[in-house]
Amino acid sequence: MRARHIAVVAGTLGLLCVPAHAEARDISRDILAPNDGWASAEGGTTGGAAADDAHVYTVTDRAGLVRALDHGSDTPKIIRIAGTIDANTDDDGDHVDCADYATDGYDLKKYLAAYDPRTWGSAKPSGPQEEARQASAARQAERVVLPVGSNTTIVGLGKGAVLKGASLQVRNADNVILRNLDLRDAYDCFPVWQPNTGGLGDWKTAYDNVWLAGATHVWVDHVTASDKGHPDAAEPTYFGRNHLRHDGLLDITNGSDLVTVSWSRFADHDKAMLIGNGDTATGDRGRLRVTLHHNTFESVVQRAPRVRFGQVHLYNNRYVVEEDDADHRYSLGVSTESGIYAENNVFHTPGHVEVADLVKSWNGTALHQTGTLFNGYPVDLLAIHNTYNSGSERDLTADVGWTPTLHTKIDSAGTADREVARGAGAGRIP
Repeated sequence: MRARHIAVVAGTLGLLCVPAHAEARDISRDILAPNDGWASAEGGTTGGAAADDAHVYTVTDRAGLVRALDHGSDTPKIIRIAGTIDANTDDDGDHVDCADYATDGYDLKKYLAAYDPRTWGSAKPSGPQEEARQASAARQAERVVLPVGSNTTIVGLGKGAVLKGASLQVRNADNVILRNLDLRDAYDCFPVWQPNTGGLGDWKTAYDNVWLAGATHVWVDHVTASDKGHPDAAEPTYFGRNHLRHDGLLDITNGSDLVTVSWSRFADHDKAMLIGNGDTATGDRGRLRVTLHHNTFESVVQRAPRVRFGQVHLYNNRYVVEEDDADHRYSLGVSTESGIYAENNVFHTPGHVEVADLVKSWNGTALHQTGTLFNGYPVDLLAIHNTYNSGSERDLTADVGWTPTLHTKIDSAGTADREVARGAGAGRIP
């Protein structure tokens, strides 16, 4: 740590001058260790470690964060978040709610009346209320979508760094580190009705807490991501479907590559993590190389993760399904041309969730798994999946076509269970 390092810029709203010696340990110039997953390949991941002192910021509000991000520029930068930052604020720092974003006559009751499937049918919504919804959504996006550029490190200070309502988007950027952040409630005020989704129609939301799209060399570490504040389970039902307000917690799509996600907590959410966004996105072949280790997935309904095309090393992760999680669908999604290599993961579930419920396949062909613990007992996820789902899904083989070589020490599932329970998530960096 630099003994005299000062975080700048001074005198700017939301940017503080803070002596580095005021912190127990300055993690802002940490880089990813060698061999720590896919993000350590091909030159490694250093984020903003090369930033000069003029580009090290401590931010306390949205305005300061936006200025520090610099429109997603490639300039090496370190951004340290202090306290709670609410993305749904105006330029004066006042909170903005959904009613403030609504424009052009948008009204939810009118929207529901206009596109009720019983009268509207199965056509894509169009007309004045859909146009008003789009205009309103654009106003919210201006506030909550925060672009993260190349050579950037964003870290939380201490144990209480919270970013709520925001969607951090790393698009076509390289060399990014996100650490020690509590990312909450990327809440979409204006979901769109999609009549043909899933056969029955569904609500489509716009924002992930973190979205990697065409991103390379990204390290996400000791992050907590959740819907805290506005759980989808508390939302009403319209057209027979839950009025969803959240998309993914961390989605890795559009050819993203060389990503390590470690010691993070994903909680209280429906679709947690999508790796690869479409069965026809054949340009993703050879990319979407992701390592997930020492993470916990708690009360997550599905996509923990769901994988297309990518080579994903999944080791020492902890899965917890609570007794009242009645909607749990699956944990590991094996989709088109995916290669999941799963080692020493542990699952805790109530009686209504069985081993056969943990893996779901859509056009998948293979899953490598070893060392899995289920409620304290060793199980073979692959064999059980093939036995109990053979009537509805093709059998999976164990040959995923690759073997991981970039990884830290792989603990036993029992050891990982204890260590991850104690150490995963924001505010828990040793």
